Amino acid sequence: MTRKRLWAPWRAPYISSARTKSKGKGCLFCEKAKSRSDAKNLLISRGKYAYSLLNLYPYNSGHAMVVPYRHVGEVGELTREEWLDLWRLASDLLRRMKKVFSPQGFNLGINLGRASGAGIPSHLHLHVVPRWIGDANFMSTVGDTRVISQSLQSARNFLAAER
Repeated sequence: MTRKRLWAPWRAPYISSARTKSKGKGCLFCEKAKSRSDAKNLLISRGKYAYSLLNLYPYNSGHAMVVPYRHVGEVGELTREEWLDLWRLASDLLRRMKKVFSPQGFNLGINLGRASGAGIPSHLHLHVVPRWIGDANFMSTVGDTRVISQSLQSARNFLAAER
């Protein structure tokens, strides 16, 4: 069964443009890393070997990812420096999210390969998802729909401003 998401109407053109821009032009994560339009690309922070950004298709409000700049698909391909920077940025995201959103918990995870659910399996990325008691309410259970209560740009602005 496929999960649906409930979005505000203004989201549809944004999602369509993101799909169109990434088709046939290489890796979406590599493109975002090269761009200097951090706000437009929903980037939250940049490290030496990795960066953090919001997920275009979130499981929950504030769902972010940490992505190495280098195009690698497996954990074992990361250098020590990349691995440390990835987790440093994840720790920074947790701190920012705690202060900005006051979640009651977190899910952190890496999906390796398409069978695991990886949307972009060739470029490793770590998901950081803030959670609240009751966030998987009746809409997810009965309606098979997720309600995302905050716009991506608003969440990005709050997280990026938090130092």
